[in-house]
Amino acid sequence: MASTVQRTPPAPSRALAGLWRRVVRTDSASSGTSYYLILGATLALTAIGIMMVLSASSVESIAAGDSPYTGALKQALFGIAGLTGMLVLSRINVRWLKRLAWPGITATLVLLVLVQLIGKRVLGNRNWIEVAGFSLQPSEFAKLLLALWMATILNKKANLLDNWVHALIPVVPVGLGVAGLVIWGHDLGTTLVVLLIVVAALFYAGVPTKLFVTAGVLLSIGAIGFAVASPNRMCRIYTWMGQDPDFCRADGGDFTYQVQNGMFGLASGGWFGVGLGQSRQKYSWLPEAQNDFIFAVLGEELGLFGTLLVLALFAVLAVAVFRVVSRQAELFPRVLGGTIMAWILGQAAINMAMVTGIAPVIGVPLPFISSGGSALVSCLCAIGVVLSLAREDMRPVRTARARDAKTKAPSRGSGAPRRRPRAKAAKPEPTRGKGRGATVNQGKRKAST
Repeated sequence: MASTVQRTPPAPSRALAGLWRRVVRTDSASSGTSYYLILGATLALTAIGIMMVLSASSVESIAAGDSPYTGALKQALFGIAGLTGMLVLSRINVRWLKRLAWPGITATLVLLVLVQLIGKRVLGNRNWIEVAGFSLQPSEFAKLLLALWMATILNKKANLLDNWVHALIPVVPVGLGVAGLVIWGHDLGTTLVVLLIVVAALFYAGVPTKLFVTAGVLLSIGAIGFAVASPNRMCRIYTWMGQDPDFCRADGGDFTYQVQNGMFGLASGGWFGVGLGQSRQKYSWLPEAQNDFIFAVLGEELGLFGTLLVLALFAVLAVAVFRVVSRQAELFPRVLGGTIMAWILGQAAINMAMVTGIAPVIGVPLPFISSGGSALVSCLCAIGVVLSLAREDMRPVRTARARDAKTKAPSRGSGAPRRRPRAKAAKPEPTRGKGRGATVNQGKRKAST
C-alpha cells in the first residue's frame, strides 16, 4: 500500500507565501491599518508634489516676470481643495454616490464636447477651459465620474453579466465615447488611462474571461490606431525603439531631446541628489519639468533615495488599497475601489516608465506630484472614496471593542446581576428594665409562662 508523502515547500517559497498572506490580509484588524496607510501615503505624496512643483517651476516663473512661488501657491490651493473633497467623501456612505452616476457622466460628456468647441490648445492638446482665471481640465474629472458610472451600471446588471450583451453594453460604448472625445483633443496619454479604467471595471465586475479578453483586444487595437494616425506619436514610438526615420527630422524636430535630458537629470542625481532646488535640467533644458517630467527633476535633486521613497509610497498605497478592495463583498464598492486603484497606480507606472525610457513619451502626469490642479483634486477625491470604504470596514472593530469594554465593566443596563440589599436586623422588643439583664429576665418570664 503506497503511502502519501507531503513535500515541504522550500524556504523561499514559504517566505513569499507568508509575505503574500500578510499583504492580502482581509481581517477587521487590517482595515484600520489600511485606512491610516492610505491617508499617510497620500498626504506624503501631496506634500512632496507641492515641494517639487516649487522647485521645478520657479525658474520659468522668474523668467516670465512672476513670483517664484506662483506655481507652488496655485498647486497648494488646489491641494487644499482636494483635501477638503477627500475629507468630505471619506465621511459619507459610498453607496449614496450612486445618485450622482448619471448626472456625473452627463456633465462629463457635455464638458468634453465644450472643450473641443471653446477650449484652449496647449502644446498641441486641446484639454482646458478657462474658468475665473484658472484652467480646468474636464478629462481629469472624467476618470472618477466614469468609474462611478460604470460601477453603478455593472452593479445593477450583476445577475446578467454572463451575457456579453449586458456585460459590454452600455459600459463599453460610453467608455469609448469618453475616450473618443479625449483623443479628439489629441491627448493620447489620458485616452489610454480612460481605456485602462474601462478594462479594470470589467475585470473587477467578474466579466467572463473570453469577453474580457475580447474587449481588451479591441481597446488595444483602438489605441494602436490612434497612435498610427498621428505622425508625432509615431515618431515618439520610433525614437523609443531606437530608430530615427527621415520624416521625423523633416521639420527639424528632435524627439529624443526630452527623454535624453530626463535621463541626464536622473543620472546626475547620484545616490542622494544635487540638493533640493539645485536642479540644472529645469533651466529650460527639460521641457515640461514641472508636469510630465517632474520625476526626472525629483531624481536629480533628491537622487536615488528620493525616487525610491516615492516608489515606496506608491507601493504602500497599492497594498493598502488592495486590502480595502479585497474586503468588499458587494459588487458596487469592489468595482469602484478596484477601478480607482488601477487608474492611479497604472497612471503612476506609465509616467515613471515614460521618464526612465521604458515606455514611449505619451504625456501622462504623475499622480499627486506633477503640477496640475484638476489632476490633483480628482486624485484626492478618488482617495476619499477609498477611505470611505476603509472606514466602513473598521466598524466591526469598533463594535467588538465596545462590546469588550461593556463586558469588563458591566452596568445595570447591560444585564448584570443586581446586588441584593442587606437584610435589616430585627429591633428588640421594648422592656421595662434597663440594660442587658432586664432583657434576659423578661425572656425567662415568657418561657415559664
